[in-house]
Amino acid sequence: MNKIKTSVPEVLWKLRCKLGEGTLWVKEHNSIYFVDIKKKIFFSLNIKNNKKKKYKVNKEIGFLAHVKGNIFILGLQGELRIQNIETKKIIKSILIEKDIKLNRINDGKTDPKGNLWFGTMDNLERKIEKGSLYKLDKGLNLIKVDKNYRITNGPAFIDEYNFYHTDSSKKIIYKIKIDKKNNIIRKKIFKRFLIKDGSPDGMTLDKYKNLWVAHFSGACVSVFNKNAKLIHKINLPAKNITNCAFGGHNNSEIFITTATKGMSKADLLKYRYSGFLFSVKTNMKGILQKKFIFSNEKKRSLLRANSN
Repeated sequence: MNKIKTSVPEVLWKLRCKLGEGTLWVKEHNSIYFVDIKKKIFFSLNIKNNKKKKYKVNKEIGFLAHVKGNIFILGLQGELRIQNIETKKIIKSILIEKDIKLNRINDGKTDPKGNLWFGTMDNLERKIEKGSLYKLDKGLNLIKVDKNYRITNGPAFIDEYNFYHTDSSKKIIYKIKIDKKNNIIRKKIFKRFLIKDGSPDGMTLDKYKNLWVAHFSGACVSVFNKNAKLIHKINLPAKNITNCAFGGHNNSEIFITTATKGMSKADLLKYRYSGFLFSVKTNMKGILQKKFIFSNEKKRSLLRANSN
């Protein structure tokens, strides 16, 4: 593997996201998608023609996953919503944790087989372990895989059975192995952050399986190899770095979201680019996030139900 090289961060969109998150590159749209959780908005930016769009939703939104065309899964507070984002037609709604009113969905990603994984958390960010990690399979079956999280982030998939997952509040990135029945057979601490590092937030992998991690309250993205050794760092002019995803030309550009949440006036003066969307060119290629893939039977039933 060559030594990692990265460009100076470039501002792509001068937003003031309160809690920018959920970076998703959709190659067929030439666009980076991301969200502002607290403002209940998600965005798209076409990097070829610089066309920018904003989409308002009625709930806090943690992430998007692409299905096909304009159909996405939205990870909303208490709900997964399969929706055409242009026509606003809702194809299906799946309620999540109806019995935990103060929880919300946070980060989510698809695995190499096209299943959706996402985490929940206490929306008041109390030090209580009510967050869980879920898998939504191709038949739209919901499986709880892990529990007792404060603030879930990730996951980032090494392969179908091995992935990283984070508890930001505990400042821990876990490395988890599951079996074919979604049971955890090994879970260990991959990296524990120090107070000065901020908290590990959203993350992604490059083709060499190096882990790129956003530092909330740490003003950087760090890159760790499989042995948890720091091998590269990108410093940013924003305090709260929240998520990152590869995309763009040759899948070698990394898009980075940031947040103003919890920042003082002094912080905002020091980190005046906080809340913006950034891009960094690299000599690495990322692992493209898969589309969510329905089973044929579930696809047929949804088509029938939405044919009118």
